[in-house]
Amino acid sequence: MLTPKVLLLLALLVVTVGYLATWYAAVRRRPAAARPAEMVPAHPWLHPAVGFLTNFFDTLGISSFATTTSAYRLWKLVPDALIPGTLNVGHTLPTVAQALIYITIVQVDFRTLLLLIASSVIGSWIGAGVVVRLPRRPIQLGMGVALAAAGVLMTMSAAKLMPGGGEALALTGTKLIVACGINFVLGALMTLGIGLYAPCMIMVSLLGMNPTAAFPIMMGSCAFLMPTASARFTRLGRYDLKAALGLALGGVPAVLIAAYIVQSLPLDWARWLVVVVVLYTAATLLRAGRDQAAATP
Repeated sequence: MLTPKVLLLLALLVVTVGYLATWYAAVRRRPAAARPAEMVPAHPWLHPAVGFLTNFFDTLGISSFATTTSAYRLWKLVPDALIPGTLNVGHTLPTVAQALIYITIVQVDFRTLLLLIASSVIGSWIGAGVVVRLPRRPIQLGMGVALAAAGVLMTMSAAKLMPGGGEALALTGTKLIVACGINFVLGALMTLGIGLYAPCMIMVSLLGMNPTAAFPIMMGSCAFLMPTASARFTRLGRYDLKAALGLALGGVPAVLIAAYIVQSLPLDWARWLVVVVVLYTAATLLRAGRDQAAATP
């Protein structure tokens, strides 16, 4: 039976096929000489390994955008200016896998889900149009601020300071309008490299919804907005192709293993470790942006 939820899942599959076709066409169309310089890791398995680990923990609740950015910076795998595009292009397929799983199994009001997804998609389209044209320094500073904010949210989560939420599975009236506005902004920020999951979870909880309802909302939002944002990054070549492929190839099996086999782990120690790494990476990005400004005559 073609229920609204089934139609939404079919739409997601159509969007995903369109994303793959657009990506493939962009790679074929863009001459090698016009592509940005890509960093080649010492070990060819390193990019898929990053994709596997970051998406495995992302499915269990630790942001893949923050951890991937930290890995790229620590191991010098991707130039700073290409990180936002690489995150959006490479993490799309694993995020689609997450959305297909959690939209299917977690109950939430369909109108609320649909409007929040649409808001994030519009935000991502506008945000990507800005980010693809930014030079390296604003991207470094923007990612630094975004990671610092992500570190604060992760600290709240690790310290169990997140709002508890309520029991509602739907939003109406003013709360729904506020949620759509916030998700619009979060969708735009996704294109700069700040993950949507943690702030979306906080928003849903503060508005009185059951925190479990956040999973289809945040994963569905990202699954629809990331192909939208990726279209701009792939068309202009503002991403690292090898790194993005590694995230996709390593990430999809990681999502399936985490969702269907592992399901849950005691992650308190991992959360605190990620907080330290993310805050350190934020500091290095902000310092790099400051140093570049000082070096510019």
